[in-house]
Amino acid sequence: MARRIYLRPTAFVDGAQGDAGQALALAGGLTWFSALELISVTDGKRTQTFVPVARLDELLPTLGVEQSARARALLVRLTASRAPIKLGAHAISFDRPQVMGIVNVTPDSFSDGGTAGDPAARARTMLQAGAAVIDVGGESTRPGAKPVAEADEIARVRPVIETLAAEGAGVSIDSRKAAVMEAALAAGAGIVNDVSALTWDERALGLVAARGCPVVLMHHQGSPETMQQDPHYDDVLLDVYDWLEDRIEAAVRAGIDRTNILVDPGIGFGKTLRHNLAILNGLALFHGLGCPIVLGASRKRLIGALFNDAPVEQRLGGSIAVALLGAAQGVQLLRVHDVFETVQALRVWQGLRDAALTP
Repeated sequence: MARRIYLRPTAFVDGAQGDAGQALALAGGLTWFSALELISVTDGKRTQTFVPVARLDELLPTLGVEQSARARALLVRLTASRAPIKLGAHAISFDRPQVMGIVNVTPDSFSDGGTAGDPAARARTMLQAGAAVIDVGGESTRPGAKPVAEADEIARVRPVIETLAAEGAGVSIDSRKAAVMEAALAAGAGIVNDVSALTWDERALGLVAARGCPVVLMHHQGSPETMQQDPHYDDVLLDVYDWLEDRIEAAVRAGIDRTNILVDPGIGFGKTLRHNLAILNGLALFHGLGCPIVLGASRKRLIGALFNDAPVEQRLGGSIAVALLGAAQGVQLLRVHDVFETVQALRVWQGLRDAALTP
């Protein structure tokens, strides 16, 4: 029988719990876990059991040679520190959560419709508030959005990226198109953030590999035009994990260094409210992929769905709640619209964690 296992860190605690090996640090960050949910899937049937960290050494040999080796490899990935990523002269460290500020240069963005003033000025405000990187996008990928011509997308994003890069900012390009990625990287962007995980444009994998830049691989189901038309999964948490694992391996085969890969579970991209909530509650599972995790749930529809159908401009509180949920599960990079408020919330959270971890 085919069998596959997964490990999801859980039972989060303040620290190492003394010298008895009762807890482990998650991805070298501020979060510690004292148990693992061992998920086993055999011919489509899922079972799970919770195992204290202190009992791992006695449990692993009982899984059999192959599955024991997989569990040990997963454990190494779950606990290993993530290497910083480099953006030219910049480096982003992942020993604690960082913030990516969203700057849309689009007339049909779900959040601001591209009308919120000069994009470079908005980016400067975000950087001053503590954003580690600015994510510039010239094509809306909200549900129902139509594709934008490459030339139009380049014309939108290139001037903003050139301005920010000249001022020394770390910049990411949010695009599915190789031509746009190429123009943005030439203009000074240092990261590619692709909602299609380098599947939409056949040139994208080779381009990112050749440029040697960091890349965010995001899970999606369908295209923006169709992704919310009855999305379906057998087990959304494990299906998204498997899909991202496959995309990581495809990227590595294409010549992309694994240390340059970040993963995003794609909240709202081909997922119902129930799917999104399952992913958010199980985020720690994705550390088993061994890559920094990006979480983009800022102002998204799930927040309105959970609070009186609140419109986009009234979703700040929910966005902060989701960001802190991500931080508590070890997410390394939070992609947000409201940088000042998110950074403030994270600084308070970090202060609490630092105090809890201090003997």
